[in-house]
Amino acid sequence: MDVLSVGRVSVDLYAKEANAGFDSQQSFTKSVGGSPTNVAVACAQLGLASALATKVGDDSFGQYVTNKLKSFGVDTSFVGTVENAQTPLAFAALTPPETPTVVFYRGAAAPDTQLTQEAVPASVVRETKILWISQTSLSQGTTAETCLSWMGLRGSDSHTILDLDYRPQLWASKQEARAMATRAIALASIVVGNLEECEVALGTTVASEAADALLAAGVKLAIIKLGAEGVLIKSASEQIVIPAHPVEVVCGLGAGDAFGGAVCYGLINDWDLEKIGTFANAAGALVATRLTCADAMPTVAELEKMLAGAA
Repeated sequence: MDVLSVGRVSVDLYAKEANAGFDSQQSFTKSVGGSPTNVAVACAQLGLASALATKVGDDSFGQYVTNKLKSFGVDTSFVGTVENAQTPLAFAALTPPETPTVVFYRGAAAPDTQLTQEAVPASVVRETKILWISQTSLSQGTTAETCLSWMGLRGSDSHTILDLDYRPQLWASKQEARAMATRAIALASIVVGNLEECEVALGTTVASEAADALLAAGVKLAIIKLGAEGVLIKSASEQIVIPAHPVEVVCGLGAGDAFGGAVCYGLINDWDLEKIGTFANAAGALVATRLTCADAMPTVAELEKMLAGAA
């Protein structure tokens, strides 16, 4: 397996009307979502062998999620079902399109917070080329300690990626989120996050300071997303800033997850940092021109065409 992504899943409903809030009349497009779910889909669309470890409810929405993932080519062997539970929903309003408003309906104990170590064989966790852990997976339930345990199973030469994905609605406090981030960073070889997420996890919104703090904590590669300014990538021997790929934004949701999937693709193919960053920026930009997240994830051919047009 190339990539095993872990954590949050939902059925997402995207409002089609730009700049219209939930207090307005809206129409919606339905898809699947949750950051680690989107990353698994992004990887599959790029041709990687990807799987998602999560749980859904035993309802029609749960069946929809499983069917949709299979249609994208994601391995659902580790998508479990919780009896008498509801699959989470998330509603998105384009207020504004660049930073949509998202409202979660997850209940007191969403199924995806109930993963245990037995959900995925230890051999799979150890041997998958990339283990992708979302920070939100550390926020609630047994899934939090399960993720940390799985990260601890990985060898020092493995690609164990922590995505600092931060949703304040899912945490009791910023302090709790930072404490869990500290534990996870110590187990990660690569950390990806934007400046807001770096502030929560590391206490700084200065990209160079965040990268240095991650490397000092033992991370081998720090990837700091700078929005319209591009991305800063730093290792012990190299630092590079790669400009963003400018586009007209339709919906900002999912761009970071497409970026993450493209990073995985570059790592699997042993690309250099500049090529990884350029490819990942293009993936994020392309998804930002589309309404949904999972359904919007690009193929290699689409990204190659986009980059060729920019050359």
